[in-house]
Amino acid sequence: MVIIDNKKTINKYFRKANNIFIMAHKDLDLDALGSSVGMYIILKQKRKNCFLVIDDNEHELGVEKILKELDGCVSIIKSDDIPNNLNKKNKKNLLLILDTNKKELLQNSNVLKLFTRKMIFDHHGIGKSTIKDAFLVQDDNVSSTCEMVSNLVEAYDIELDPYYATILLSGIVLDTNNFTLKTTADTYYAAYFLASLGASAKKVQYLLKQDLLEYTEREKLLTKIDIIDKKIAISKAANTTIYRREDIAKVADTLLFFNDIEASFVIAKIDKNVVGISARSLGNYNITKILDNLGGGGDDYNGAVTFENKTIKQVEELLKTEIKKQEGE
Repeated sequence: MVIIDNKKTINKYFRKANNIFIMAHKDLDLDALGSSVGMYIILKQKRKNCFLVIDDNEHELGVEKILKELDGCVSIIKSDDIPNNLNKKNKKNLLLILDTNKKELLQNSNVLKLFTRKMIFDHHGIGKSTIKDAFLVQDDNVSSTCEMVSNLVEAYDIELDPYYATILLSGIVLDTNNFTLKTTADTYYAAYFLASLGASAKKVQYLLKQDLLEYTEREKLLTKIDIIDKKIAISKAANTTIYRREDIAKVADTLLFFNDIEASFVIAKIDKNVVGISARSLGNYNITKILDNLGGGGDDYNGAVTFENKTIKQVEELLKTEIKKQEGE
């Protein structure tokens, strides 16, 4: 476990910090929020001044439910509020980044310049835009950042309320798609450990409930699929619909459940002038090389890339060209 191997250095960062600001990626999901809340509880028990930094104005259902339940229980601020909460001695401040290591995916990358001390816990692959001046604890062999934080909860012997254990478990369930993807013996052990603390599987399912209209909209992406070499599925959205990043990621996950499919790519607009690709693999197909060549990143199991001012058709052609290059090697 990489995070446990780095426990001494992590402790040193925590000891030297008085004020710790926890920030995850844009468009929070249950892994990003769950790991953030888990770290907040750990640090509070270490008597640190902690803040969750969340700029998102809209949230997926599970995240929205948790934030409503946590209202008044944790200190949540906007990134604009960080300067007012910094310790006068800059070295006493720490920015803890969770569930991403890419600058452009942060809630607000402008805050990086406010901190001389930064630390990252993440399970995604590193890339060209990985934040360079931070102590990086990265392990793409674990299922989720919630699994990493669960390891710390056990290592530090933290007293964790069953509710917080449930939030951590929900992040693991989300990122493994109910323990069907990127799941190891350590993942099952983390789930067992959280259950031993009182995590509720029933509550997890409540947090994972979906909006029916959003689900129906995602299902439309399964009607336009190209199959390449009988193992690669490519889905394309209509130019008229804008999807959230997590929506196209869920469709990419779904495509892996079909016979013979080893890798999936979903192409859709994620903003007015931005087209995104979300990719997934069972680990037997090199999606990382394709995404790197397109300007994105990822690991053996998942990744993404975005394009500005390009049509879905143009992005599809770029993707298929890269796939052909790899298939020809």
